[in-house]
Amino acid sequence: MAIYINADDCINCGACEPECPNTAIYEGGTVWSLGDTKYEESQSPGNFKGDFWQADYYYIVPDKCTECKTFHDEPQCAAVCPVDCCLPDANNVETEEQLISKVSYLDTIDPNRRRN
Repeated sequence: MAIYINADDCINCGACEPECPNTAIYEGGTVWSLGDTKYEESQSPGNFKGDFWQADYYYIVPDKCTECKTFHDEPQCAAVCPVDCCLPDANNVETEEQLISKVSYLDTIDPNRRRN
């Protein structure tokens, strides 16, 4: 499943954003992109559920979150978060195979995304 940032606990420190190998984490109010396409608010090309876009805290785009599969042993956002607000998203459940498949898809659509 994708990871989400719990708005009630997020302190907007930004520690998570540079750690994401898929550039799936954005500062609140920032327009997110997938390849050359930019999205605002809760627009999503995937089948994900939930209003993950917020204007006042960092957020994770479920379409781009792979829980760091093929990059790291654990989600790096959760590993560096000082208040433990990066949590599994029960609204966006995916198998390990689906997450790895998403990595391959992101490689084709956005090959220049950050890889740590």
